[in-house]
Amino acid sequence: MDDELLKKYAYVISSTHRVRVMNGLDGDVITPTQISKKVGLEPKYVSKVLRELKEKELVECINEEYRKGRLYRLTDGGEGVMELLENLDW
Repeated sequence: MDDELLKKYAYVISSTHRVRVMNGLDGDVITPTQISKKVGLEPKYVSKVLRELKEKELVECINEEYRKGRLYRLTDGGEGVMELLENLDW
């Protein structure tokens, strides 16, 4: 297993908010508001977590130029972390 992937996995599981946002994104292209409703977190927390996950290259915004209605999805690295979340007991 790739060390960088494991480091990103460890980063995600160190925060329940990160895990919830990652689960909310799994397989979807979705707005922060939709993630908020899907996972039961306030929008301000979802936005903060998305910024953090974007810095770690786990999520990407596909329409960065928009102020509202930004769409996010998992990167390949984010998909790898999701596979670990689904397959490992933690």
